[in-house]
Amino acid sequence: MTTWEKGYNNYGPWLKEKYKGHRVFKVIVDGGFTCPNRDGSKGYGGCTYCNVDSFTPSVSRNAPTVRQQVEEGMERARKGNKADKFIIYFQPNTNTYAPAHYLKMLYDEALSYGTEDIVGLSVGTRPDCIDAEKIALLESYTDRFDVDLEMGMESIYNDTLTQINRGCSHEELVKALSLVENSKLDICVHTIFGFPWETKEMMLKYADEINRFKQIKFVKFHHLHIVEGSVMGVKYKREPFHLFGIEEYADFLCELLPLVRPDIVIQRLFGLSDRELLIAPNWGLKKSEIQYYIDQRILSKGVVQGSKYAL
Repeated sequence: MTTWEKGYNNYGPWLKEKYKGHRVFKVIVDGGFTCPNRDGSKGYGGCTYCNVDSFTPSVSRNAPTVRQQVEEGMERARKGNKADKFIIYFQPNTNTYAPAHYLKMLYDEALSYGTEDIVGLSVGTRPDCIDAEKIALLESYTDRFDVDLEMGMESIYNDTLTQINRGCSHEELVKALSLVENSKLDICVHTIFGFPWETKEMMLKYADEINRFKQIKFVKFHHLHIVEGSVMGVKYKREPFHLFGIEEYADFLCELLPLVRPDIVIQRLFGLSDRELLIAPNWGLKKSEIQYYIDQRILSKGVVQGSKYAL
């Protein structure tokens, strides 16, 4: 299989090709971080769509130490996914929201167990929690591991970022991207499609904004979903609003992908949360079934990533 068999630059085959056939799996680690729009430094309550527990496996939430999370996560991946190489992924909340010396202690600990099988470090964060010192810290690991820095773009529109209580502007993302313009780090941005006040035309413009930053190597595309414990969840229960159905979302991706720069690797096309926390949209399908549906839609329409991208 090539990375382009599905019509887009697909992360799974890309990993397999990069690591010479090894099965590479991400091990999620919860570093116990919060966010600046949760702890009061920029606001309270977090992003209105977010119940952070809904995006973190319960096994990760309940493991008390970084060492346990790494060792148990690797063991589960070996047994359940036949993985033999691993990327340590600091995912929940803002994983650069601490002094650099504390971050170093945490990253060092996570990378010190089973190091011969660890190929990468992935750190999820917000653009307003990135600075030169933290970039230098992450770059210090690149002589031993592939390091990717994942930043939440969410939307390219400041009006949306304000409405979702992001506490961070799009200009702050642009500033963070300028800091890593010539970095050794692999940069990933994360977006959310389907905020009810954004039109399809507005969402398609995300591609143009992503394309203009050559330092962006990976993207994660998610559709908006509403979860228990979120501000948006309370609003949705009071007055439901339009959310993507699976057919509509797949068709949207079929319009979006041709606009996306062809060298960008697509890590995800959709997001999932724990079923017991999900309010809507409930497509009634497992992750593999959603992936199959979207992939078949892309193939049936003859979609090719980057086919409408203009230099």
